Amino acid sequence: MAAAPTLNRMLGEDPETNSGDMAFMAVSSALVLLMTPGLAFYYGGLVKEKNILNTMMMSIVCMGLISVYWIIFGFSYSFSWSSEYVMYKELTEMVWPATKITGLIFATYQMTFAIITVAVISGSIVERMRFAPYIIFMSVWFVVVYVPLCYWVWGGGWIFQLGAKDFAGGTVVHISSGTSGYVAAMLLGKRKNTEGAPNNVPFVILGGGLLWFGWTGFNGGSALAANWLAGLAVTNTFLAAALAMVTWLALEIVLTGKPTAVGSMTGAVAGLVGITPVAGFVSAPGSLAVGAITAAVCTGAVKVAEKLRVVDDSLDCFTVHGIGGYTGGLLGGLFDTSAGLLYGHGPKLMKAWRIRRLPPQ
Repeated sequence: MAAAPTLNRMLGEDPETNSGDMAFMAVSSALVLLMTPGLAFYYGGLVKEKNILNTMMMSIVCMGLISVYWIIFGFSYSFSWSSEYVMYKELTEMVWPATKITGLIFATYQMTFAIITVAVISGSIVERMRFAPYIIFMSVWFVVVYVPLCYWVWGGGWIFQLGAKDFAGGTVVHISSGTSGYVAAMLLGKRKNTEGAPNNVPFVILGGGLLWFGWTGFNGGSALAANWLAGLAVTNTFLAAALAMVTWLALEIVLTGKPTAVGSMTGAVAGLVGITPVAGFVSAPGSLAVGAITAAVCTGAVKVAEKLRVVDDSLDCFTVHGIGGYTGGLLGGLFDTSAGLLYGHGPKLMKAWRIRRLPPQ
């Protein structure tokens, strides 16, 4: 009799799950996974021609290695800080809490986030690190940075307990990868020669388009159900990216006299990054504001970085992903319809801030 529940679930007869939600999350997982090849094309088009293969493989290899780490220990420690789900133990039989999807599909969806997060960092260190040392670096970073941070924000850790809101990875994905990439670039030093880049603008456009397409699953899937919230997140994602692209192009015209294809894709990605932490918390007009402001801030960050030349952030990983993630998260304090300042929730925010600052009694 003990085998009956498993058999019923295999036959699609489990009343605890929802087939629509399951299908939506499976498609969302595929969309987010597609973002990593998209990132490979995006980064590959931006470097010198002789470095294109190494650069693309820095993203592609994450699809294999991080997936293996994830099933062995990554998921378990990211969402329980214990060995409870090591090797996906217990996930086959369970429905993930507060959802109508299985633990397995939830773990698979989260795996695609881990993959793209590690891959993003390579944008700061390309053309300066060989492939073998990169494998060691990404493995160590995944263990000591991504897994603990994921637990702190999404798994019930101290940041989660503070009441922090990160809808789809502004902190876990973009701030972590952008900031870590900046530090890595600082330690590696500057490239000896930057001539010959970008080598393939059509690759940049293709990669940016795939990222935009895949971001539908990135933000929409974070609702963990095919529901109203998913629809809001998908809509906000498209709107923010669209106005961010237009804003970036407009600023290029003002600052340099002409728009560029690379700028159009960079602007779209900046908007996508900015809307990620708040995609399910803001209205459609709010998403437009988030996209435009994030694009403007990231444009300024890129220009300042180019002028100061303190750190050689090869492909603007920090100025787009890091700064964009910070900007989007902060803008949630303004445009969040349930807790934002612009929606009359100033006293609530100040009260929460004061409570967090009070010493324990």
